[in-house]
Amino acid sequence: MYCPFCHHEHSRVTDSRMIDAGAAIRRRRECTECGGRFTTVEKAVLTVVKRNGVSEPFDRDKLIVGVRRACQGRDVSDDALKRLAQQVEETVRSHGSSQVPANEIGLAVLEPLRALDEVAYLRFASVYKSFESADDFESEIRLMRRRDKDDF
Repeated sequence: MYCPFCHHEHSRVTDSRMIDAGAAIRRRRECTECGGRFTTVEKAVLTVVKRNGVSEPFDRDKLIVGVRRACQGRDVSDDALKRLAQQVEETVRSHGSSQVPANEIGLAVLEPLRALDEVAYLRFASVYKSFESADDFESEIRLMRRRDKDDF
């Protein structure tokens, strides 16, 4: 990291902390040449590790597209989907790891989606949990009803 004062190429980090719900890292630095202090902000890259082992950067828009498919024909606004995607990203970032398995993202989608629209939740869960029959839907509905009773 180049010093903004003397342009020396070496500096040391004196303090480092997460900001913006883990979306970025703020680092306080000190130049080893002139002693000047400065702050840098780096976007924390979140990487999704797919089932086949391939890694790719987290893409909030891709998440929205997937959830939007489950919400097709339902009264769910684009703003609600954006809030859900932000909530999911904050949840997976809060685990503190820069690499997240794809199934953790799917798990993080389930509860906020259930709160948003139960039908969309069932659609998403049927794909995510690989439902194979109507019995799987029945079991999931029973589980939802049990959770609703426990919430009261």
